[in-house]
Amino acid sequence: MAQASPTLVPSLADAPQPVRAVSSSFVMKVFYGFALLALLSLGISVGGKWFGRSIALAGHTDDETLREIIIGNNAISAPANTIRFDRQRRDGAADRLDLYLRWPELDGYSDTARDDFNHAKGARRIIFLSFEERMMSRDMSGRLEPIYASMLVRPGKAGPGGTVLYHFNEKSGYLNEVLAVAVQPDGEAFVARCLVGESAAESLAPCERDIHVGDNLSLSYRFPKELLGDWQKLDAAIRAKAASMLRTGG
Repeated sequence: MAQASPTLVPSLADAPQPVRAVSSSFVMKVFYGFALLALLSLGISVGGKWFGRSIALAGHTDDETLREIIIGNNAISAPANTIRFDRQRRDGAADRLDLYLRWPELDGYSDTARDDFNHAKGARRIIFLSFEERMMSRDMSGRLEPIYASMLVRPGKAGPGGTVLYHFNEKSGYLNEVLAVAVQPDGEAFVARCLVGESAAESLAPCERDIHVGDNLSLSYRFPKELLGDWQKLDAAIRAKAASMLRTGG
């Protein structure tokens, strides 16, 4: 009996498969997907650079744009890079303005001054200043006789630059401080309070003095104890710098 001949009908597996058309919407989705990835990549790159720069600045800014801060009847014009805190680097009214300046240039933060502002290798060249409305009728020099004199242990000891250093008595509340006193060329007293001992060693600016400036403003400045020996030049420079920044309304 003759065998049946193989079927000539192709199986489904051998049949040519229809080519599925790619929809335009799918192509657009792929395009937008790649575009989004590109934007994300760009954002990460830019953001990374900005964030890296932000870390490097560590709260400082090298922006020298002048900011005008109003305290009472006074306008203080200060470059942004001399203003210590970011929240204060804007124009307008404020209760207080905190600055920091490099000695002896009395300039603000910059790339070349970075080590000084970051106190690299123990550098202590930064002076901290604060403007605010007066809380007391007398500045530190004016408080010498009516307030400080009764708190001092006498005699004092010779200090740098012709100053005399007085310890405070036990009832004063200033046991970890000394009072530095000197006579200015005009006969007025130069007075500053300085931390001593471990507190002084841990502080970047252990000496403090306040003076009256502008219209009912008090300016307190803190400075490294190493500058106490040059107190005449320091005080004159701070007064001149404050005067150059201040404009008082009439």
